Amino acid sequence: MLINSILSAYGQIRYIVRSAARERPAAAVVYVFRETYNFVCSRFAAMLVGWPRSSLGASSKVLGSRGISVGKNASLKRLAWIEAVFVYNEQSFNPTIKIGQEFFASDRLHISSIDRIEIGDNCLFGSGVYISDHNHGSYKGREQSNPFEPPIKRKLISFGPVIIGSNVWLGDNVVIVGPVKIGNGVVIGANSVVTRDIPDHVIAAGSPLRILKTFNEENGLWEKFE
Repeated sequence: MLINSILSAYGQIRYIVRSAARERPAAAVVYVFRETYNFVCSRFAAMLVGWPRSSLGASSKVLGSRGISVGKNASLKRLAWIEAVFVYNEQSFNPTIKIGQEFFASDRLHISSIDRIEIGDNCLFGSGVYISDHNHGSYKGREQSNPFEPPIKRKLISFGPVIIGSNVWLGDNVVIVGPVKIGNGVVIGANSVVTRDIPDHVIAAGSPLRILKTFNEENGLWEKFE
């Protein structure tokens, strides 16, 4: 395990040095120092919350860490907010957030769970992605929230989990609110709002979301969805 960690760190630092080649000399020195410092700090931050061999970017926060598991070689950039909500006002929950290995998320990822959120392996999330399995209050069914009650005091309600498959790419500012199941190999365009299940190997976008293309395994092409 130690050897794997050393190799991973060597690979990341080598990548930083190679990337610095695009900069002017003075800027390259600053770039290498800054990125190496950020890399070391992010690895240490991930270790503190129990995510060995992964990284957690600057100004991020993880709450309810005993309900959160992250696979190896996951990378969450700056300002992530990952929260398993065990207690809210007078309510108690038993939440689970499970993120697979080789996961990469850009800045400002926000995941919040009172029930269950699962993300498969090798997923890529753009900036500003929001994933939740619950709402402040209930607005359907027999027991609904009172509009005269402040939203922050309304009960947290979950109607089911969020399950995201492997090899999924979410564009910037995608919003996912459960209950939702997203299949393997799915691409979801930027600024989409996902409130329905998505099958394997499709491209979808919009608000409300609609399927645009599906992958044809016979010819290896993405084809317009009819």
